[in-house]
Amino acid sequence: MIALGSGILMGLTVAPVNAWFLAWFALAPLWILIIKNEKLKIRNNRENPLFLIFNSQFLIGVAWGIGYHGIALSWITGIHPMTWMGVPWLASLGIALFCWIFITLWGAALVAIWATCFSWIVSQEGRRDVLNSPLTRVLIGTALWCGLETLWSTGPLWWSSLSYTQTPHNLVILHLGQLSGSSAVTAAIVAVNGLIAEAWINRQEVKYTKNSSRPLCPLWFVYLGSATALLISLHLIGFSLYTRPLTQPPQAALQVGIIQGNIPNQIKLYPEGLRRAIAGYTSGYLTLVDKGVDAVLTPEGALPFFQRDIMRGSLVAAVREKGVVAWIGGFGEKGRSYTNSLFTVTGDGNIFSRYDKSKLVPIGEYVPFEEFLGGIISRLSPLDEHQVPGSPNQVFDTPFGRAIVGICYESAFSDLFRRQAAAGGQFILSASNDAHYSASMPAQHHAQDIMRAIETDRWAVRATNTGYSAFVDPHGRTLWISGHNTYEIHAETIYRRQTQTLYVRWGDWLTPLLLIFAGGIWLVNLRR
Repeated sequence: MIALGSGILMGLTVAPVNAWFLAWFALAPLWILIIKNEKLKIRNNRENPLFLIFNSQFLIGVAWGIGYHGIALSWITGIHPMTWMGVPWLASLGIALFCWIFITLWGAALVAIWATCFSWIVSQEGRRDVLNSPLTRVLIGTALWCGLETLWSTGPLWWSSLSYTQTPHNLVILHLGQLSGSSAVTAAIVAVNGLIAEAWINRQEVKYTKNSSRPLCPLWFVYLGSATALLISLHLIGFSLYTRPLTQPPQAALQVGIIQGNIPNQIKLYPEGLRRAIAGYTSGYLTLVDKGVDAVLTPEGALPFFQRDIMRGSLVAAVREKGVVAWIGGFGEKGRSYTNSLFTVTGDGNIFSRYDKSKLVPIGEYVPFEEFLGGIISRLSPLDEHQVPGSPNQVFDTPFGRAIVGICYESAFSDLFRRQAAAGGQFILSASNDAHYSASMPAQHHAQDIMRAIETDRWAVRATNTGYSAFVDPHGRTLWISGHNTYEIHAETIYRRQTQTLYVRWGDWLTPLLLIFAGGIWLVNLRR
């Protein structure tokens, strides 16, 4: 129960609660349980199999992970009801619960593996003198967590890194992302929690010792002081990056408008929704052009048609008439399949460039292992399973220079943005739908894009279907944000940038470095 409650506290750090400060101590109870549990098993219940099973490090990690990911990702249940797609109400509820349980357990598996590996490493007989040193445990625990998050982020399901517990409110610490991406923020959180946990463990050991001679400065006080010093130092580093002035030459300015169409998914693919989309995006484009914008961004799937049909529509006709660039969300063709795409349509009415979404949502946008399980899993999928991903190495050129593009789910994958920034991307265009979820999901989505803007040192423009659309500067400050479930148009001036942060140049160098140091200590002890 302690592990589950601790995980729930961590889950409250993100929208809708946004209690980001809890992240700096909500992991400590899990750490304490992992370190102390081995001693309790040996001391009290070695012959009790039930104790050994239900107090295993693996299950403790599972409980914490369920608390964290279950709360943080509870917005996934917002896909219910899907009766508008012809899915029966009860089946829709089953799909929503299946998705929630699956992604919660997928995240919990990361924590369970961390807990198991961490416990095994620091409890090896014959090497406890060094491996069981509290500072060594902090290094190993931090390296393991960062390594597992990196591994999980290469897979198809990824969203709730520990780093995103700090966004959008703790912009200072998020600037560590400019050094080594989200792993720098994750490492900071794990290390501070580890030091707090080690202080508590040492304090309890001192409390129950029979030795009357105690040092003037006990070790638990040193560990707690180290946690405080580390927390302050990391925030000072982040503050130094946060307060750097932004160079904004007039020639780099670009006035961009966004249209938030507010087309509910219940009608999006039906005649009423199609009419509203065509009318709303065309009139919004014309209004923004009259305000003097240089370009207009629409959301993911703003016009849910294939490319050839979009080019014959009224929005592209308006682009030809006014001569102002539009970035239009729609469907591209790829053989017999289709892609979720963003098109650059220039004033001559032609497509200048196209970006195809490369990170698709499992079950929602494609069927995992379709060749083996397609017949079974397709029954769970409310959408057409013939959507295919784009190339992972795309670049997106525009008449204003190269841009960085993320379509919906891709906002969680920092390396995708880093690669495009390294390839010359000068500003971020984020197009999303998010219409089928409660307000907490688009709030978390906006928080993800704030991290990507800070890490790459780029201005970000977010256009969503129902909210939250926004403009974000390179320091993560939101200049404007839309309402939720409202039709809105808005324009802001952003600036094209060609800077390269340490993270953009070198990627996530911190995680390998931590793993090398932790592995080095392991090898040294093996030799000893």
